[in-house]
Amino acid sequence: MVTLSRIYTRTGDHGSTRLADGTITTKTGPRVEAYGSVDAANTTIGLALAFDAGKILPERIRHALSLIQNELFDVGSDLASPLVTRPRFEPVRMEQRSIDRLEAWCDEFGGPLPTLNSFILPGGNPVGAQLHVARTAVRSAERAAWRAVEAYGTDIVDNAESEAREGGVDELAITYLNRLSDLLFILARVANRADDRDADEVLWIPAGHRDE
Repeated sequence: MVTLSRIYTRTGDHGSTRLADGTITTKTGPRVEAYGSVDAANTTIGLALAFDAGKILPERIRHALSLIQNELFDVGSDLASPLVTRPRFEPVRMEQRSIDRLEAWCDEFGGPLPTLNSFILPGGNPVGAQLHVARTAVRSAERAAWRAVEAYGTDIVDNAESEAREGGVDELAITYLNRLSDLLFILARVANRADDRDADEVLWIPAGHRDE
C-alpha cells in the first residue's frame, strides 16, 4: 500500500517530477502527460458514480466501475514505469485478464441493447451524459499514451548498459484504455435506457436530413 503522510512536497516547483521508478523527468513530458490524462479520466468516472445517487445503474455496473477506477491507477502506474530489464522498484503492469474482463462486460452489458442505426449525441440523463464524458476522456488518455509511444517506443531497454535511452511504454496499458472507452460508451447507453424509455438516447441526424 501507499502511505501519504504529507500531500505537498515542494519537489516539483521547478517543472520536474519523478516517474514510478524514481527517474527525474519534466512535467511536460509525453509519459507524464499520458498518466496524468489517465488520472483525469478516472475523475470523470468518479463523478458518474456520484451522479448515480438514485441508483440508475445496476449494482453490477456500479461494482464494475469501482473496479475500473482501481485499475486505472494501475494503468497510470504502468505508464509511469519505463520498460527496463532491471527496474529499481517492481512496477505495476497491466494484465491481459483485465482486458478480457472489459471485453466480457462489453458483451454482457451491450448484448441486450438495440442495434444503432446512427451515432448517438452525447447527453441524456446526468449519469449517461457523464459516462459519455468519461469515454471521451479515456480516448484522450489513449491518444496521449500513443504520443508517449512515439517518443519512447515500446522496447524493453537494458538499463544496465544504456542510461541514455529511456525504457519504452507498455502497449497492454494502452489496449486497456481502448477497450475501456468502448465499455463506457455501452454503459452510457445502458444508463440512458435505464427506465426503458428511448427519450434519453438521442441519435445524430446527418446534415441534409434535419429538416425532415
